[in-house]
Amino acid sequence: MNLYSKYDEETLKKLQHIELGILKDFDALCRKHGITYFACGGTTIGTVRHHGFIPWDDDIDVGMLRRDYEKFLRVASRKPYTDKYTVINAETLPSYPLMTTRWCKKGTRFKEKALQHVEGDLGIFLDLYCFDNIPDNELLMKLQAWRAWLYGKLLILYWLDEPVLYFGGLRGRIVTAICRYAHVMLRKLNVSPAFLYRKAKAISWSYRKKDTKRVNYLHDPKPFMSIMNRSDVLPTTRMEYDGLMISVPGNIKAYLKHRFGDDYMTLPPEEKRHNHPPYELDLGE
Repeated sequence: MNLYSKYDEETLKKLQHIELGILKDFDALCRKHGITYFACGGTTIGTVRHHGFIPWDDDIDVGMLRRDYEKFLRVASRKPYTDKYTVINAETLPSYPLMTTRWCKKGTRFKEKALQHVEGDLGIFLDLYCFDNIPDNELLMKLQAWRAWLYGKLLILYWLDEPVLYFGGLRGRIVTAICRYAHVMLRKLNVSPAFLYRKAKAISWSYRKKDTKRVNYLHDPKPFMSIMNRSDVLPTTRMEYDGLMISVPGNIKAYLKHRFGDDYMTLPPEEKRHNHPPYELDLGE
């Protein structure tokens, strides 16, 4: 299914224009306060392959190492930034089901179908991913990754009975049935979503005081998708993104090859051009 078809071209362009403005404000905040960030996910492919947005993309993905991530949360929660933006995560909005943080523009609305029952100021946003230290020992790394990933997914399943899957068929039906069952059981057992979030976070940052060679965002669909050598991330470099200069991993090609494979410069077939068509969208003034 081509999810791109759910947007008309004019709406998608307007949405991308607003997100570019959010990215500009975000970059200015980080540069002013000495916060290091880097593009990640689809935004890195957009930077290298399209020098801006992937044509069908509808969000901005940026990453930070833990220390910068926590500093950003402190700074962004103060004026003058709170006049224009809202920080949304599981700590500021208890019903938020994800381990990411969203920096949402006030006066707008962007709510995916999966989040339609989440109450809160969910505006058009920049998605922020925290990359944590992971142990150099492979066994310890996998133990950390799977435990953090599990608690993060249980948090999603507490709030959502049918999370977004990027596959269908028999496999999709089986996974959906398992998710619905897990959702019911988590509610019946009165599992606390705050407990699930705290466990996921505690495991994710458990190596924050260690000098490790690698970092990872531990809550992707698969827990090893975003592993990066620290030396490939830092120091970051600057590249053009739709007329802006933004920060990207210093060795962006190494990141792209690990995250997307050697053929990341090749356009995917239409049926794999995913985005996040909203259940509710208000572009504001």
